[in-house]
Parts: sequence; structure tokens; C-alpha cells
Amino acid sequence: MTSSSVVRMLCTCATVVAATVASAAPAVAQVISLETSPCGTVQNAGSLFTGTVSDLRRLPSRGSLGIATIGAAAAFGVHSGDTRTSRAFSGETELRSTFKSGAVIGGAPLQMGAAFASYAIGRALHKPCVARVGAALFRAQLIAQGLTLALKETSRRSRPAGGGFSFPSGHTAMSFASATVLQQEFGWKVGIPAYAVASYVAASRVQMKRHYLSDITFGAALGIVAGRTVSIGHGRRLLVTPIATPSGAAAGFTVLGKR
Repeated sequence: MTSSSVVRMLCTCATVVAATVASAAPAVAQVISLETSPCGTVQNAGSLFTGTVSDLRRLPSRGSLGIATIGAAAAFGVHSGDTRTSRAFSGETELRSTFKSGAVIGGAPLQMGAAFASYAIGRALHKPCVARVGAALFRAQLIAQGLTLALKETSRRSRPAGGGFSFPSGHTAMSFASATVLQQEFGWKVGIPAYAVASYVAASRVQMKRHYLSDITFGAALGIVAGRTVSIGHGRRLLVTPIATPSGAAAGFTVLGKR
């Protein structure tokens, strides 16, 4: 297996999984304010930690289950080739320098640090859009990290280079969580390059012998679950309107499209 074919396979797999699960379940309508921010969506997205409580309540849903099921099926499908793929891809030593940066880009210090910095800068400069996106990124990464750590403790799978806690890939989950939030916030114009970076991070974990292909495949699904959970309500919106009727007060519900 040549290096180019392995790179194509890994990146295509991660990108296809991302595109499939990102479109698998539409965002659930949520009651929100219609006041808009400079980036075209609502201003109020909660804080870093109190908003996470609401996110966790939305996590158990049919959409999340569907995405996780697709990811699990994809991971199971490539599982039989894990060892072969890992040996072939990690054996291409000339690619080591190309993928070395993935460990930093997908790591918690950079991912969560950048999200927190965006939130802090947005609050300090009174830029609600920047603060909201930063908060959403931070909360998505918290959920992705929590999900992966729980599964790592449960599976305790050995890594290709030795050691434990291989399944699923935390770097991949955090990167895809960030990409999903950015895609939900700004559309595919930002989402496509964000998913490309996430796919690069995923491929780097295999090349550096930190994870198997099935680890990054399911990690991508977990990341998208986390990102979509935080982004619920930023797609379709539900407008609640009070209505007076002869029998008393009532409420009207109108599903609004994306801005």
C-alpha cells in the first residue's frame, strides 16, 4: 500500500464519516430569542459552564443515537483492517514531519485554549458573536472530552505503539466537535476547511501510531455528536407566539428557517 493511497483512504474515510453523520439528523427546533448578532444568529448562547448543563440534557436524543450508530457501524467496518492500515501508514516515515503538527492542533490545550480565548476576548470587547462561538466551541470540546474519556476507561484498548486508552481518539473527537460547531455557525464555507483540518488531525493519529483507523472513525462521530448537541437551535428555530382565544390564553408555534 503506497503512502498516497493510505493518505487518501484515511482522509476520505474521516471526511465521508463527517459529511454523513453531520447530515444524518437535522438540528432540533428550540425556543430561542430572535435578536440577532453580527454573525447572523442569536446572541444569547449561555455561559461556559452553565450552558453545558443544558447541553447535557439535550445529549440523549434520537439524533445523537443515529450519529453514534453510523459512527459505530463505520468503525466496525474498518476494524478488521486496523493493524494492516496502521503498519502501512505509520511505516511511511517520510510523512512523519507532515503529520507531526496534528498532535498539537487536535490537543486539548490548543483546542480548549483557543475556544476560551475567543470567549474571553468577545466578552471583553463586547462582541457577542465572538463570545458565543467561543463558548459553544468550549462546551462542545468539554462534551467530546467527557465522552471519549468515559469510553477509553471502558474499552482500555491498547495503542498501536503500546500503552492503553486507544479507543476512541480524543484528538479526533475534539477536532470534529470544533469543526461541527463552526459549520453550524457559519455554514459550509467555513465548515469544509474546518472538517479538512479535523481529518488531518485524525490521519495524524494513525500515522504517529497513537490510534487505529476505527479509533479515529468513531472519534469523529463522537465529536460531531458533541458539536451538534451544543449547536441545537442554531439551525431551525421555533417561534412561540402568545395568542388570545375565546377559551383563554394559548400559544402558537412557528418553525423558522435558518437565517
